[in-house]
Amino acid sequence: MKKHIAVSASTLFACALLVVSNSGAHADTGCGIPVGITRAVQSQLKIVVNLSDANGGIFKPNRMWSAIVDRQGVLCSVISSADFAPSLDVWPGSRAIAIAKAGTANDFSNNGLALSTANLYGPTQPGGSLYGLNNSNPFKPADLSLGKPSIGDTPGGIITFGGGVALYANGQVIGALGVSGDSSCADHAIAFRMRLLSGYNVLPGGVAPDKTDNIIYAKHGVPTAGFEHPHCFVSDLTPEEVETIPSH
Repeated sequence: MKKHIAVSASTLFACALLVVSNSGAHADTGCGIPVGITRAVQSQLKIVVNLSDANGGIFKPNRMWSAIVDRQGVLCSVISSADFAPSLDVWPGSRAIAIAKAGTANDFSNNGLALSTANLYGPTQPGGSLYGLNNSNPFKPADLSLGKPSIGDTPGGIITFGGGVALYANGQVIGALGVSGDSSCADHAIAFRMRLLSGYNVLPGGVAPDKTDNIIYAKHGVPTAGFEHPHCFVSDLTPEEVETIPSH
């Protein structure tokens, strides 16, 4: 299965490069990801938020913002569930959170190790080995107003709870995806599944037991340690369920 996904991602990447070279897409924004890739990833949002298990979240369908940044942190795309379901009232504050999650996953993943924002929860708690990381690259204040930042901006921001994953093509990080609008546990499931369905999930390694950047839950009532993340609700999907796509 992984081999099939790798071929699919490489093919998509090559095709997207052709599209960009012929159309000049993204050229006016400074985004380094071909437009075909951003569309391939973002098109999965409508599918994933309508899955039968609701990704273990609060809402069904999930009410999400989804953002993509390139390897330099340039904002390439921002969409929401309301774009295809106008009746859904999406949390306005989650727009900036989704963008910052994408930036964080991009900032701390490379061609040797993928780290999701869920993986960064434990180390950034008081006493953790990365405590203080959240203050290292603050979101630009000017970009906190609704509708900001704009495509082409480099907003920064650090978020260390579930919902951000790096995007990989040909063994390299090309940027990252961040989503927000539900519990942080559901956010992780949605981002992980969007990447899985789009094919940009062939990772060099990760801190989860299966060598991915999947969420690692701390035991109920026990403080997080290592790369663990706390549970959100009893409806949380298990890591194994996150990696499985149910019917929708």
